[in-house]
Amino acid sequence: MSYRIRPDRAFDGEMHKVAVHQLGKAITVLKDRPQGLHEAVHAARKSIKRVRALYRLIAPVAGEFQRQENDRLRDMARTLSSVRDATAMIEVSLYLQETATAPDERQALSRVNEVLTARRDRLSEAESDLEDKAQAAIDTCLEAIEAVKSVSVECGRRDAARLLQKSWRKNGRKAMEAFCECGDTDAHVESFHNLRKRSQDCWMNHLLLRDIWPTAMHAKQLEAKALVDVLGRYLDLSILSGVADREPHLFDSNDDRARLLEAIISRQQVARKEALSRAHRVFGDKPEREARTIKQLWLEAAD
Repeated sequence: MSYRIRPDRAFDGEMHKVAVHQLGKAITVLKDRPQGLHEAVHAARKSIKRVRALYRLIAPVAGEFQRQENDRLRDMARTLSSVRDATAMIEVSLYLQETATAPDERQALSRVNEVLTARRDRLSEAESDLEDKAQAAIDTCLEAIEAVKSVSVECGRRDAARLLQKSWRKNGRKAMEAFCECGDTDAHVESFHNLRKRSQDCWMNHLLLRDIWPTAMHAKQLEAKALVDVLGRYLDLSILSGVADREPHLFDSNDDRARLLEAIISRQQVARKEALSRAHRVFGDKPEREARTIKQLWLEAAD
């Protein structure tokens, strides 16, 4: 089963199927690990993000459940984040290397990538309890499956439409608030982190409800996903800058570290500009108007 809620079926049943399927996917990949444990952790975290986005949609009628399960799944995902964060530093350093404008800059960033790879490997070796964390995550997902089975979101076609309208409006307002904060010249990195979370909700919600207008929802989903990716790069560059500041001993050459920081500043400026431009397109409509549209599309698709 894919990540979708069909408007012509009972909302409660669709919600349960999506949640159980995604939690089951996380369990399966953590057990089978077809590409190794670290990639399994990455895949499981993506499934968990989808479940949390789904629960935010039903929060107006299941607030206590949403808060409880969001906390449970968020805390579990955090226990699996350390080595993945180190891997993200390698990926963003490769991006810096690929976009280098001069041979000497490219060579310096290549050496930086080797340093970050060695750092990731050391952290991976030191994280001797990752197996235990993976098993604990499996247990948490099993508990989450039992929890969602016990909650009911029984609602008819019109009640479901009103629920989605309310959730869409609330998420849209949060996104606009985060977008406005990022527009300030002295915006803190936390504002961009909040905008990325809201953009992830937007991307996943359009994926989840794509059956109400497949072509338009797919187009908006792609726009939101592109925004998520740009914001992710911006934030990873910020984290990498912090690593360079806190761990200068990693770099054999001060020149390599200086070139790294120069490259980060340059690419962050580009990423910030692109992110704000994309966010303007993604969140250009007023939340109230878009929420009303979602309600109407749901009703029409459900008939």
